[in-house]
Amino acid sequence: MDLGRFCSVDGSDPFWDWNRTWHSENPDLTQCFQNTVLVWLPCLYLWLCAPIYVLYLKSHNRGYICMTHLNKAKTAVGFLLWIVCWADVFYSFWEKSQDGGGCSPYTQAPVFLVSPTMLGITMLLATLLTQYERLKGVQSSGVMLNFWLVAILCATVTFRSKIIQAIREVRVCCVFTPHPINSVLILFQNPCPEIGASFLSRISFWWITGLMITGYKRPLEQKDLWCLNSEDRSQRVVPQLVRRWNNECLKVKRSGQPNMLLQLCTHAYTNPIEESEILITNISQKSAEPSLFWALCLTFGPYFLISSLYKIIQDILMFVGPEILRLLIQFVNDSNAPSWQGYFYTALLFVCTCFQTLILQKYFHVCFTTGMRLRTAIVGAVYRKALVISNAARRTSTVGEIVNLMSVDAQRFMDLITYINMIWSAPLQVVLALYFLWQNLGPSVLAGVAVMVLMVPINAVIAMKTKTYQVAQMKSKDNRIKLMNELLNGIKVLKLYAWEVAFKDKVSAIRESELQVLKKAAYLGAVSTFTWVCAPFLVALSTFAVYVMIDERNVLDAQKAFVSLALFNILRFPLNMLPMVISSMVQASVSMKRLRVFLSHEELQEDSVDFLSLSASVSLCFYSFVPPSLCRLSVRIPDGSLVAVVGHVGSGKSSLLSALLGEMEKLEGSVSVRGSVAYVPQQAWIQNATLKDNIMFGQERKESWYHRVVEACALLPDLEILPAGDGTEIGEKGVNLSGGQKQRVSLARAVYCDCAVYLLDDPLSAVDAHVGKHIFENVIGPQGVLKDRTRVLVTHGLSYLPQADLILVMVEGEITEMGSYLELMGRDGAFAEFLRTYANKEQEDDDSGEMCYLHDVVNVNVNPSRVLQLCWSKSESATVCQTPTVVGNVCFEHQRDEGHLTPACLSLHLSVFLCLSVCLSLYMSISLSSNSTLAAAVRVDGDVIGKKAKNAEVGKLTEADKANTGRVKLSVFWEYMKAIGVALSVISLILFFSHHFASLFSNYWLSLWTDDPVVNGTQPSREMRLGVYGALGLSQGIAVFCYSIAVSIGGILASRYLHQSMLHNVLRAPMSFFERTPSGNLVNRFAKETDTIDSVIPSIIKMFMGSMFNVVGSCVVILIATPLVAIIIPPLGLLYFFVQRFYVSSSRQLKRLESVSRSPVYTHFNETLLGTSVIRAFGEQERFIRESDGRVDHNQKAYYPSIVANRWLAVRLEFVGNCIVMFAALFAVMARESLSPGIMGLSISYALQLTASLTWLVRMSSDLETNIVAVERVKEYDDTEKEAEWRHDPSSLPHGWPTAGNIDIRGFGLRYREDQELAIRDITVAIQGGEKVGIVGRTGAGKSSLTLGLFRIIEACEGEIQIDGVNIATLGLHELRSRITIIPQDPVLFSGSLRMNLDPFDGYSDEEVWRALELAHLKSFVSGLPDKLKHECSEGGENLSLGQRQLVCLARALLRKTKILVLDEATAAVDLETDNLIQSTIRTQFDDCTVLTIAHRLNTIMDYTRVLVLDKGEMAEFDSPSALISKRGIFYKMAKDSGLV
Repeated sequence: MDLGRFCSVDGSDPFWDWNRTWHSENPDLTQCFQNTVLVWLPCLYLWLCAPIYVLYLKSHNRGYICMTHLNKAKTAVGFLLWIVCWADVFYSFWEKSQDGGGCSPYTQAPVFLVSPTMLGITMLLATLLTQYERLKGVQSSGVMLNFWLVAILCATVTFRSKIIQAIREVRVCCVFTPHPINSVLILFQNPCPEIGASFLSRISFWWITGLMITGYKRPLEQKDLWCLNSEDRSQRVVPQLVRRWNNECLKVKRSGQPNMLLQLCTHAYTNPIEESEILITNISQKSAEPSLFWALCLTFGPYFLISSLYKIIQDILMFVGPEILRLLIQFVNDSNAPSWQGYFYTALLFVCTCFQTLILQKYFHVCFTTGMRLRTAIVGAVYRKALVISNAARRTSTVGEIVNLMSVDAQRFMDLITYINMIWSAPLQVVLALYFLWQNLGPSVLAGVAVMVLMVPINAVIAMKTKTYQVAQMKSKDNRIKLMNELLNGIKVLKLYAWEVAFKDKVSAIRESELQVLKKAAYLGAVSTFTWVCAPFLVALSTFAVYVMIDERNVLDAQKAFVSLALFNILRFPLNMLPMVISSMVQASVSMKRLRVFLSHEELQEDSVDFLSLSASVSLCFYSFVPPSLCRLSVRIPDGSLVAVVGHVGSGKSSLLSALLGEMEKLEGSVSVRGSVAYVPQQAWIQNATLKDNIMFGQERKESWYHRVVEACALLPDLEILPAGDGTEIGEKGVNLSGGQKQRVSLARAVYCDCAVYLLDDPLSAVDAHVGKHIFENVIGPQGVLKDRTRVLVTHGLSYLPQADLILVMVEGEITEMGSYLELMGRDGAFAEFLRTYANKEQEDDDSGEMCYLHDVVNVNVNPSRVLQLCWSKSESATVCQTPTVVGNVCFEHQRDEGHLTPACLSLHLSVFLCLSVCLSLYMSISLSSNSTLAAAVRVDGDVIGKKAKNAEVGKLTEADKANTGRVKLSVFWEYMKAIGVALSVISLILFFSHHFASLFSNYWLSLWTDDPVVNGTQPSREMRLGVYGALGLSQGIAVFCYSIAVSIGGILASRYLHQSMLHNVLRAPMSFFERTPSGNLVNRFAKETDTIDSVIPSIIKMFMGSMFNVVGSCVVILIATPLVAIIIPPLGLLYFFVQRFYVSSSRQLKRLESVSRSPVYTHFNETLLGTSVIRAFGEQERFIRESDGRVDHNQKAYYPSIVANRWLAVRLEFVGNCIVMFAALFAVMARESLSPGIMGLSISYALQLTASLTWLVRMSSDLETNIVAVERVKEYDDTEKEAEWRHDPSSLPHGWPTAGNIDIRGFGLRYREDQELAIRDITVAIQGGEKVGIVGRTGAGKSSLTLGLFRIIEACEGEIQIDGVNIATLGLHELRSRITIIPQDPVLFSGSLRMNLDPFDGYSDEEVWRALELAHLKSFVSGLPDKLKHECSEGGENLSLGQRQLVCLARALLRKTKILVLDEATAAVDLETDNLIQSTIRTQFDDCTVLTIAHRLNTIMDYTRVLVLDKGEMAEFDSPSALISKRGIFYKMAKDSGLV
């Protein structure tokens, strides 16, 4: 249908008229166009959007907004507009009926019925949509706002037209824009205002302005931050990814994978090394792998697709600028064109650039939000996986690697998400640019295409090499972080052995290899940058050269040159970005592979333990595990019984408990457990929380039960010592607790949970003997709080065995004997022989003179199987028990129902009788005195727990990562410049200037070329112009290459210096620093902050300098071309500066807060990895997952405002840039008479670049300031307190010191912290060389403090210690620590070869090392290993048993063979046989050395020369053991409690 006929019957009103619209001084639109397009446009928009919008509202219900006066007004106005439109329709009908057949052709036209009807229906739809929005809780609608804006714009044009034509009947389209109301339920304490922001506020990011104002007035704090939106929270995001990933894994399993896995398990069991490797290789070739990429796409793809829509619109708008530039140059050249066209082009340019700004920033917002959600999901998925990963798989991924997955790899994904759309957008932009260039220059553009095609293989090679370097760098980084993690975990051992330098060198060697890779990548990056910068210029040069050379008639005028130049500038971005995106994709692909491998790791078997209702509490039958293997196990444990598990080191005792927990891989058989399980590991796992929180472990507080547990676990005396009672914060890994205290807290945690089954892995080994008796009596034993619970106790203490209902004897993973104590003794098997061996050892030592007198046994009212206690010595010279008279036969009759013993004949073997009599008498002494041991503490029960807990600050230990406030000091920038080198920094600046000057001059040269006069249809000096233009381009490329290399090399030099100084400063810090500082903070410095200094800061410096010179150059060109702009640039410059400072004050602080809140994520993760078995045993996975999610969300609370602040800034700065473009164009239009087309083209083309350059400059300046915070945080450790010097040069020590081993302690005292009392005071002791001195005392007496003072881990506050006449305070720490040796309580090994763990300095020959291993009884074990001394120890030495690790520590001491040896209860965690080996080795090999032993078990020191008894930090007694017993003082009481007297 002809629109002219549609608008008027006779066609007198055409749809379009160029003479009225374009070729006119006062343009206007036709009535037909106004009545159709301007009316239909908003209607069509709303009808197209309405169905999609209604579906969206239906699926996104945000609550209900109550009807308010505003809602009523909206509804009333909507209905009013609907009535007006229908009135218009009825008026048309009435007019037609009144005129009859003589009506005018104009009023008869169908348009006057169709358009008002369509508008009326649309108004009704708008009114109904407004109400539907209210019902769905929508406070502000972009769809409706756009509708009203379009309607107003169209109505404004019509309104103007009516006024011009002076028509009496004016139809005004009234528009009402609804204002959002805030009545949605507020769910969070400090909700994000984005939820209730209006559409305009959202697209302009106005809603964050309140936070920016706060940040400008004062430094932002955590309390100022908003809660995350619900869709950004971990609880929403992580389960989505986990679900999709699990679906991918299921797909792979369905495709035949399980059969292969079964095959793998079977072969791995029979031949665990070679076969498993072969099978893994085959599977990787034949079977599919779950796709993490597809899981990520399904999870985040739908939301991310919105960004693609924004990107398409933005890409199209990019080409509007050059087109308008072409029209402007055409306008300047056409002197007859009406002036309003120039102003119209200017206005159109401004509107288009502003719209492009809003679209681009929305695009970035969606990208960054997706990146944030992606990081949240990855961290959450990795954390959840770490909780279920099997032990075998766990050993393949170190803590360092997993931390890198959460930090570095997750960051790679975030970086990629921002620019991933460039993969399709860059080719689209290139195609569009080439299309417009073809329109401008014709086939000459093919020369430029050829140059671009040639660049593709270069970029491909660079990308491939980048991937290789990326893999190598990540490997080095993983190794470095892994080593740093171990170094920080074992820092106390490093300091005691004076190994800091060796490990510093190891870290530095790995770091050097990492920097070598970075250096290669820097050279590659310089080549890459050279191609990026030169590619667009070479394209322009080749195109212009071909264009002017192929035909003399081809004139390069301003329109062709500068429109082409603007298009080439657009082309520069995709050509620059594409290699970066490819590089980023390469990095992300490496990270994705690492993530996929970790997430695909084997998990613990969910069905390995059946929790069923059985008559027995625990049942285990025909069971095999790998590794280490447990075979042919079959046992049923009755409900409520006490089961003891005994055996040599490495016999599989701990593995048995692991099997009961489901921690091992089951090959056959079944395990059934009834009821809840509590687990106490061999090495106590303590959280960085208060003592109370460690015990309660997430359970609700039951006051009476809590007090009973604390008392039973002998923790009341400790609560008196701790500064804030049970409110005292315990450091990471329990650094401020002794080994015994940690074990008791671990036990208390299990007891408090009140479970049905208790698995106790040798919990009494680390505690003093009398405390062990108290705990057994009050917790584990027949009268303890767990008496009705099923208890499986792994123990090396034979004195507890007679009270066990069942004893399991384990040898090489099998249960060889099983039964009660009397049954096993009666069988006269291996167990009885084992006990007899130790009994005989005691008998042989009868002549030692140490005696203990047995109390008479009158009547014992308990079951003998629970009463019999054996007190077997752990050394060759233990105390001997004698009785005044020996009775050959004793008779008992067991009456279980009456609960007492009556005589009956029972003949026993003499040795068995000896055991019985000893144990019965000991039981009597214990039953009479056990409660008195801790009676004082019990009396002050309530006071101890409550009195100090009120002052929680006193108990604060760790220091949270603090955020600095205010601007980054210039000194930080200066430090970084010094780290680079001042000379190199100056050279870089000169090269930057050279590059940009050449670039500016080349474009100015082009403008001169375009203004050359045309003579006979050609430009005469084109060869000269082209030659100079090419030379200027070449000089740009050389300058770019040089400055890229200079900045990258400078960055590497700075990285090396800053990392080395931080490493040195951290290693020089005292132990108190590591107790206060969570390891997550330090790992964060060595991982994330170092990565920022390595990779991010150098590239930001390059971009910042480039942006700054671009902005200055653009302003200079614009000012030269149109001097009037000088009026506008200063106020816009001030506005720009204010906005920038306004933004940076908030952005900088948000970056700091984000960085500070990142450390607790890693700290908690490290802590979790160390305690996964405990967390799983207690079933606390969900609570820990919630805790981790909460910490990640807390971190993202600071990150999200920072990305929104970037968008806020970009919108405002681009507006400033758009204003400059507008004024440059406006003044050029105004001065078109005096302005040459070349200069105008140059001016506006630079103005078009200025917007992007301005935004990029502020982005880079703020990024520089926020990322330089990494340097600030690394340099923080320069100011921390330091230990004394490691070595004095020259050394004043005599050769071979100490020669005798004399120790003279005079008035010695020390304290742990300045604000605390002295831990030990006034200790005066003289120890002669070769003496063996035991140090004993109750918990907190100061035993460990004295040894720490001897090694100067803590410096003396008063007095002095002299060794062979030399005051140790005058020595360098390494001079002292390397000449005395300690065997610590916790055997710490590091990942690396066995030889490195023995001799990290390579100071001893292999023969000496083998000799030490032989003396430590490890030679046969090490000889049997495939790699011998090169055997790789896993992280923490996990592939060796605890006893073997203790023997390695003994081998260290034997290798050093110093004159002074300190033993810190080094044999607590080993079995009796290993204990005897260690004790005999120490007695023979250190016979002429001074030995100081901190003893929990007094029988190990009863043959020592003298014993030092400490009490409350003071020396109580000091004499030989026999003299101290005869004095009947503290030592006598302790010996009595231990059953030795």
